[in-house]
Amino acid sequence: MQTGLARREFLKISGLAALGACTTKLAATSSQQPTSPTPGNLEFVFFTDIHLQPELHGTEGSEKCFRQIAALKPAFALCGGDLVFDANKVPEERAKLLYDLYSNTEHLLDVPLHRTIGNHDVFNLAGSSGKKMYEDRFGATYSSFDQGGYHFVLLDSVFLTDDHDWEGRVSPEQLAWLAADLARIGPNAPVIITTHIPLVTAYTCYRPPSTKPLTKSYLTVANAAEVLKVIEPYRVIAVLQGHTHVNEVVSYKGCDFITSGAVCGDWWKGPRLGFPEGFSVISLRGGKLEHRYETFGWQARSS
Repeated sequence: MQTGLARREFLKISGLAALGACTTKLAATSSQQPTSPTPGNLEFVFFTDIHLQPELHGTEGSEKCFRQIAALKPAFALCGGDLVFDANKVPEERAKLLYDLYSNTEHLLDVPLHRTIGNHDVFNLAGSSGKKMYEDRFGATYSSFDQGGYHFVLLDSVFLTDDHDWEGRVSPEQLAWLAADLARIGPNAPVIITTHIPLVTAYTCYRPPSTKPLTKSYLTVANAAEVLKVIEPYRVIAVLQGHTHVNEVVSYKGCDFITSGAVCGDWWKGPRLGFPEGFSVISLRGGKLEHRYETFGWQARSS
């Protein structure tokens, strides 16, 4: 049976006080047409952290989720990253199997789709492949488009480091591209940004204790302050985030930083910190945004 979490069940935090033109290897794309001066009505779905894998019935769960999204008939869907689990340190054969599995499942959405890269989508951290497998399959790792009087920006927040690792960071080249992209649309058009790794979050305040010290910024974007400085002059009404597998909203300077729960929940082992498997439905009405979290009735199974 389809269930849902009302918006009032989200963790809501107001303000940080409550907390204490360049390209990628493939050219980043953007619409050449400016946004409409009058934003209209639009409904779309934001889903993230699918972590598609053949184990733990991950394929079956993803199919169930995607069919429910398709039944809503949204204008389009935004994917927040971590399509597969896991391409980082596996043989190429395994990584290709996971990517094929995702591609063969994705068609069930039956809606236009825009994807964001996640850290688990990077193949062969120890080698030179980097993001090539993702780019070959899905194109540029950051881009923008216009629809219904709104401007949408998809950021690549996974920065590959010299020690064959990664951290949450937006590259200098991408920051320059972002500044130019937003300058093109001007200060009045409403903007929605998607990033896999959160820019603003309270997750670090309540996350479970870790037995391993974090040597890099794995949970948040390390240079978030730089990104916020770039977007501050513009009418950014929401930033849609993933990565932490929880539902959370932090309101800061008129922008909602909406972190959505994961399609896979706790990596297909059940709810994550009490948040079940699901996705977010985003409704835009005349430049105003509302959202709700939808679950899809998944019951985790170990065999």
